[in-house]
Order: sequence, then structure tokens, then C-alpha cells
Amino acid sequence: MAELGPVFSSRAAAYDDSDNFVAENYQELRAARIFSALVPTELGGGGVSYTDVCNLVRGLGRACGSTALTLSMHQHIVAGALWNYRHGRPGEKLLRRVGEGETILVSTGAADWLTSTGSLQRCEGGFRFTARKPFASGCLAGDWLITSGRHDDPVEGRQVLHFPVPMTAEGVSIDHVWKTMGMRGTGSHTVVLENVFVPEEAVTLRRPCGKYHPGLNVNLTIALPMICSAYVGVAEAVAEGTRADAARKGDDGVRALLVGEMENELTVVQLALDSMVAAVNDLDVEPDLQSANAALIRKTIVCEAVKRVADKALEATAGDGYFRASGIERMARDLEAARFHTLQPKKQQRFTGRVSMGLEPVGD
Repeated sequence: MAELGPVFSSRAAAYDDSDNFVAENYQELRAARIFSALVPTELGGGGVSYTDVCNLVRGLGRACGSTALTLSMHQHIVAGALWNYRHGRPGEKLLRRVGEGETILVSTGAADWLTSTGSLQRCEGGFRFTARKPFASGCLAGDWLITSGRHDDPVEGRQVLHFPVPMTAEGVSIDHVWKTMGMRGTGSHTVVLENVFVPEEAVTLRRPCGKYHPGLNVNLTIALPMICSAYVGVAEAVAEGTRADAARKGDDGVRALLVGEMENELTVVQLALDSMVAAVNDLDVEPDLQSANAALIRKTIVCEAVKRVADKALEATAGDGYFRASGIERMARDLEAARFHTLQPKKQQRFTGRVSMGLEPVGD
């Protein structure tokens, strides 16, 4: 971070203005072997702890939100595979691939949730898969798509199958649709899959379509702190810029109050994230419905409070923060994206309410 952070920060505005993917940043992260940092040393990686990687993503958020968020999408897949590996479940193959080749993973989980999207048709040796997968952050630099799709099994009924697909596979293309309000440098375009072959042995999980599955407890507990780390880093950068602006201008009778309100909201954000990361305990955790629910609650707290940090910052800078040159305007837009991650606030609140009532977490 000491070397790369200032460089990434200097590029952030240009990536935002152009809607271009943070390609140079990703090349430099790869050269520094950041993508394999979390992989155990015995599998070719850096052996860095989960907590330290969350802190890395958070630091990147202070430099460039788009780079931090895109990296978090790769790292949370690696973290999930590492948890599986440590608990005797499939994960070693993926970890070795990342550790030995600095392989970049692309997640499609944001739009898939319980029912997934796309159709799997049985063929000799596996399936043929057709789908459109939006919000595929980092797909322009990605090596493997970690995805899922629906399959109508004649015995088990409709299922969701999880599997990886090489980004170079025949039938895979990218629809360049990522023209957005914020997080413009993530390159979260839509990956298009047309009749792509998925070998039978590539399927890592089968679950009932539309039903909450225990495997999601692992994903939510481990992935959400990593993703939220990016947004907390952005909020901390917003606050830093606002403090400097306020110190130059002095207190006009209101400015100190606004800065104080901003600091309170930032503290809420930091406490929520710190408790999320601590709960994972460097992957020494047994995720269950309660840990997943706790992560979802804190994710909503973070995502709503970071927006309030930005609101107070814009108000405290008395309009100066509204200019692109300030950097605050860009970061405020980046923070708006937080609400769209799984689960969105109203869906989280219903999920949590049902859990509290002793019901299945997701109803019809």
C-alpha cells in the first residue's frame, strides 16, 4: 500500500472520467502477487491472513474505490475456497490455480442469489450453459468466472449448479454496458455465455433452486466483510478530505457541527466493519444462519452510514466538495453503489425479521 496507494490515487479521477477499467492498477497488483496473497504458502500463495487482506482492501479504498471493490470480488472467492480447504471441502484445486498462476477470479454472485440465472442443458460429459451475468467486476482482466446456473433435473427437480468457467472458453464474451453513476473503474460489465460447455466434474455444488442453502452461510459470513472493507476505505478518504478542507476554512458556527456529525457516522461504519471482520476470526469460524444474519445486518449498517458520511462531507465543504476536482464528489458517487450488494437493505431487514421470528430466512 505504501508503494501502490499513492499511484492508484493519482489515477482514480482519470479512470472515473473515462469509464475505463482500472487495468494498470490490476497489472501492478498482479506483479506484486496480491491476487494470491490469501492462498496458503503450501499451495503457492503468500499466506497472508484474512484480516490483513481486508485491511489491504480497506487501504485500497482510500486510494481508489474501484480498484478496492474489484479486488474484493476476487478475494472473497479465494477466502471462501480457503475456508473450504481448511474444513475438508473442495477448494484446494482453485487455491492452487490462484497460487501458482496469480489467476484472477470473477464473481457473478451479485445477481444470482437463490435462483441464479441462465440455463444448463444436459449433454455428453456435462452441460451446455447459456446466460447473461451482469455486475461481473474485473471481467476484462479475469481468468475464471465463478458462476452458477439453473438445471431441471428429472429426479431432483429444479436445481442451481455452481461451477467455474474459463473466460477464454468458446462462447464466452463481454457486453460492455458498465456506464454508471459510480464505481466506474470496476469494469463490471455483463458476461455473456452462449452454449458454453461445462464438464460434469467442474460442478462444485448442487442445491435446490430458490431455497436458502447452508452453503450461503459461508458465503455471506466471509464475503460481506471483504466487500464492505472497500466502502469503509472510501468513506475514510472522504472524511480525510473533509477534515483538511474544514481546517483550512475554519469554523463558521456550523462547520464544526457538520464535521462532528460526519465523524459520528464514520465511527458507526468503522465499528460495524471491525465487528464483521473480527467475527470471521481469520477464517477460524463455523458459519451458520446466525453469523450470516449478523453479517447482513452489519452490511446494511455500513452501506447506509457511508452515504451519511458523504452527505455530511458535502455539506461541511460548503459546495467545494461538489466539484470533481475535490475528489469528494467522485467518492460520494462511489459510495452510492454500496446499497446494491446482496442483500439490499429492505431484503436484509425482511431476512433478519424472519430469522428473529423463527421462520425460514427467505419466504415466498
